[in-house]
Amino acid sequence: MSHHSDHEAEHTPEAIRDRISQGSSQDFLKDSIYGAIDGAVTTFAVVSSVAGAGLPSGIVIIMGAANLLADGFSMASGNFLGTRAENQAAARAKREEEHEIDFHPEGEREEVRQIFAAKGFEGETLEKVVEVITADKERWLETMLLEEHGITPDRPAAWKAALATFFAFLIIGVIPLLAYFVDFASPGAIGNPFLPACILTAISFAVVGALKARVVGQRTFSGLVETLAIGAFASGLAYAIGYLLRPLAENL
Repeated sequence: MSHHSDHEAEHTPEAIRDRISQGSSQDFLKDSIYGAIDGAVTTFAVVSSVAGAGLPSGIVIIMGAANLLADGFSMASGNFLGTRAENQAAARAKREEEHEIDFHPEGEREEVRQIFAAKGFEGETLEKVVEVITADKERWLETMLLEEHGITPDRPAAWKAALATFFAFLIIGVIPLLAYFVDFASPGAIGNPFLPACILTAISFAVVGALKARVVGQRTFSGLVETLAIGAFASGLAYAIGYLLRPLAENL
């Protein structure tokens, strides 16, 4: 199918209706992507710092797993509280607008008129728009929330956003530890586990970066390189710190 045909398929009435009805599902995808990026970067940074200090696999696993659970929970709870606060603010704005529509309908109708006049509607067309919107209270309310407060009708559930972040963080964040699990179970089987950990993590950075690029509309190669660069910088910094503090580990 040609590029032109793809665009035509995306703009059929059915495809447009499906896109609009998706609501806030994309929000959870973004939560997952950013949770995954954070999981990969922070867990591998911990692995790098401990590996740089020359500590054994058991210590890497303990530190990495502790970071994975604690930081994953911290990020998920932060997302939960932030999304919940946004939802509460949206609910409050909805109650206030509902009160205004019930007790000051003419003032709210004038607000609708001015909002759409500012968009270029005028004369009979403007009056018809105001009449259609204010004829249905729910439509009127949604219009006021969107135009006056920037609040969309569909709000993401805070617990779903938190779970999406947490599980993406865990799934991608455990990848840097896999080589150390193998080394701990079979000492010497894979030589220095830091090298396969680097390779596995680089692959996960690349995959997550490419997915992030698709979600935000960035070029795939740019998203991939950007995420790899951030991960490499964080890991290199952590490894350097661990290496510089190696004398402390040797004195344990």
